[in-house]
Amino acid sequence: MSATLKIDDVRYTYNEYKTWEGDWELINGFPLAMAPAPMKKHQSIASLIIHHLLEQLEECIECEVLGEVDYKISNDTVVRPDVVVTCNEEGEHYLTKAPKIIFEIVSNTSAKRDEEYKYTLYESEKVSYYVLVYPDDLIAKIFKIDGKQYDKQGDFSKEKFLFDGFECDVELDFERVFRRFKK
Repeated sequence: MSATLKIDDVRYTYNEYKTWEGDWELINGFPLAMAPAPMKKHQSIASLIIHHLLEQLEECIECEVLGEVDYKISNDTVVRPDVVVTCNEEGEHYLTKAPKIIFEIVSNTSAKRDEEYKYTLYESEKVSYYVLVYPDDLIAKIFKIDGKQYDKQGDFSKEKFLFDGFECDVELDFERVFRRFKK
């Protein structure tokens, strides 16, 4: 009698991950397919966030803003946040240390992954700020690492928020980011 192989028994590594076709994330050895290309609104909001952050970090040689770059946390965990701000990163192919800020644009298909799995993962990696952006509600929920856990800074839709405590502080005006989507 042969044993039945359960998907939970199979775990993958970064070396396998980098050979896969399509867009994937790898969390604790488990592959998670990313949704098809994000909706226009998702891409537009991510682009606006990148644009506003780049404007402020133009003179900061230590920090950079990146969209959809692999963040290799370990040999069995690789994620691809929507937008990151990283400082003094030396990796060329992927991020090798915790970014200062991670933005995830939350969709119906990514909500559980972003709100639970990635929240816990980024908190354990001590990502300074984790921002969940809800394009349908035009709200951003900001969490700041406080010792070992995240402390919610608030919900933002019309306000400015100063991301501080690292090489080049930046402020994001959520009124400007969401303006074009308000009816």
